[in-house]
Amino acid sequence: MIKTGLLFGSFNPVHIGHIAIGEYMKEFEGMEEIWFIVSPQNPLKSPQHLATPASRLQMARLAIKNYPAFRVSDIEFSMPVPSYTVNTMLRLSDDYPERDFHIIIGTDNIRSISKWKGCRTLLNNYKFLIYPRPGNLDPETGLFSKARLVKAPVIDISSSFIRRALLEGRSTRSLVPAEVYDYILKNRLYSGK
Repeated sequence: MIKTGLLFGSFNPVHIGHIAIGEYMKEFEGMEEIWFIVSPQNPLKSPQHLATPASRLQMARLAIKNYPAFRVSDIEFSMPVPSYTVNTMLRLSDDYPERDFHIIIGTDNIRSISKWKGCRTLLNNYKFLIYPRPGNLDPETGLFSKARLVKAPVIDISSSFIRRALLEGRSTRSLVPAEVYDYILKNRLYSGK
């Protein structure tokens, strides 16, 4: 079985925190590959400030191009919108029986997981790697039957902060991979223009 960590997200935009978490999971938690699952539409988030799915997919591809063990998946692009993790996991499990999938989430997602469609199926059937997020360092993980809290560095960067800064005309060059930053500027993403 190939240990494969799955990072789900809008990646709006993908940033160095996503890359750092992926690399930590590979180097310190035994994952052989990390897949970035780009979600066209998260059911718990407003689509109002989303870049197009194609742009977010392209940014994710640019971000991981120098990481051989990283892969970007567009599996949810062929599934009904909004994207539900449970549906994606069932399909991935069918399509890739040789993989031992681990869902990677931040401690900030633990409070909302009970709102996820099919949360019982996810919690009972899939492994979770839970990394710390600011303000949620000692979460209650009693719901999870197959979860491991990891001691990854706390990374206080968010896509919403980056979007806000770009809208204000500020540089976020140090917060996103260089190719992603160039793509954002070239395509005038998040600038409000």
